[in-house]
Amino acid sequence: MKTILLIEDDIVLRENTKELLELSDYNVTTAANGKLGLQAAIATLPDIIVCDIMMPELDGYGVLEGLSKQDSTMHIPFIFLSAKTERHDVRKGMDLGADDYITKPFSEDEIISAIESRLAKAAILKDRRNQQASKNDDSQDELRSLNDLKNFFDDNGEIFDFSKDEHIYIEGKNSNYIYLITKGIVKCHKLDENGKELTTALHKEDDLFGYTSFTQNIPYQETATTISDATLVGLSKNELKNILNTNHKLTLELIQLLTDDITGVKNQLLEMAYSSVYKKTATTILKFADKLNCKPDEAIKISRSDLASVAGIATETLIRTLSSFKKQGLIVIEGRNIRIVDVEKLKEVC
Repeated sequence: MKTILLIEDDIVLRENTKELLELSDYNVTTAANGKLGLQAAIATLPDIIVCDIMMPELDGYGVLEGLSKQDSTMHIPFIFLSAKTERHDVRKGMDLGADDYITKPFSEDEIISAIESRLAKAAILKDRRNQQASKNDDSQDELRSLNDLKNFFDDNGEIFDFSKDEHIYIEGKNSNYIYLITKGIVKCHKLDENGKELTTALHKEDDLFGYTSFTQNIPYQETATTISDATLVGLSKNELKNILNTNHKLTLELIQLLTDDITGVKNQLLEMAYSSVYKKTATTILKFADKLNCKPDEAIKISRSDLASVAGIATETLIRTLSSFKKQGLIVIEGRNIRIVDVEKLKEVC
């Protein structure tokens, strides 16, 4: 019989939920606040935890953060239970590493289904960890390349859907996930001391991003925002760390990926510092065309502010440059969209 730890300060809801879960053949222990819940989790190591957010002593976010610091509890499935339905609250919980989020009021089917699916996933991941721990040196390199890693993301990662212009994560927040893009475009950006946005990277479908550190709890060093509707697959840093510990060839490939990223950022900074406005604009248009996988006669659907941010110039300067390109017959401006007319001449500007 699986054991559930239910952490809930509302005594009526706590007892009713406990009874509901016990009728479904679960062994249920309870805690009346986050502090007691964290202590109970560490002491008893339940199979799964269902936890309220707003509680005295220690809130649900604090409970989850405390569990993540303990080797014995970091892999216990964790479901938030709360009346808070705002999207940013859901996102905060998931960013901290929660497995699911159920809002009050909930039905019996909702909570039982969530518990069953998370227990099943936990069992699969536990088997995988056990298999990896028992492998000998000859079998440790099962994931040999970035393509193997991306397939692992597809098969085992959490799926996240984002609308256009939505933040995926914000600079300074906990970096709990590494992401693979399965659909859409993402920009990473920072603000300078004057509040001007600088785009540090563009990521398209099949790109990995979000890796500030694979071993330490270093916050995100930039903000990631969707340029279009996007679907991402996320893998926790703890899971990725376990993979890298037993797949050394893959570790070397990721080092190369980081090296390439650093080189790209350096080149971008040099270009922004020394290139002309025309060259910056032309390079950025071509870069977006490549990232968006646009055909030669297909319009680039991108905002002027995003183009200016990547080019490292003022929006007004970009608009004047685009008008000049239009007069030269290099591009056609169709409302908010841009279509390249002469790719080769535009490359000559670069």
